[in-house]
Amino acid sequence: MAHSASAFRRRYYHNAAQLWHDLRQIVAQRGHPDAPVSTALRERLMLVVTSVNQCHYCARFHAQAAQLNGLPPDEIALLLGGNLHHVPTAELPALIYAQRWAEAGGATGEDYNQLVAVYGLAQAAAMERVLRIIWVGNLLGNSWDYLLFRLSGGRFGQHSGMRARIEP
Repeated sequence: MAHSASAFRRRYYHNAAQLWHDLRQIVAQRGHPDAPVSTALRERLMLVVTSVNQCHYCARFHAQAAQLNGLPPDEIALLLGGNLHHVPTAELPALIYAQRWAEAGGATGEDYNQLVAVYGLAQAAAMERVLRIIWVGNLLGNSWDYLLFRLSGGRFGQHSGMRARIEP
């Protein structure tokens, strides 16, 4: 029995034009002034967006990268669960922004102005680029799973949740 597309519950690219749009946005952001994003914050941002989009490939990769960069396994697990109550206070506005940004489908809005107010234009632009990059990675991973889901009649590609292996 084949499963319908509506049974696949994660975001994915429906067509190449959507992917092309996101890639053009990343390239367009390259010309903006930015400041470096710390490795720990970058991984936290990526884990937060991944928690919304539920890409298990990105969850696994970034959980390992975060751990290699000093984030403790319990924090990684909480971030992948969408819990932001334990994060460093200085990073909380950026992580809340990342979560809302991903929930809104990668749309910026008035929240971006608040991000700029807290971190400055250069840092906010750098964070926005990190978010867009992980967004593309998440949707590509989920698109692969969607293809597997469709080709297998629903037997493959559908995961009940992200189970990133986190070593203590």
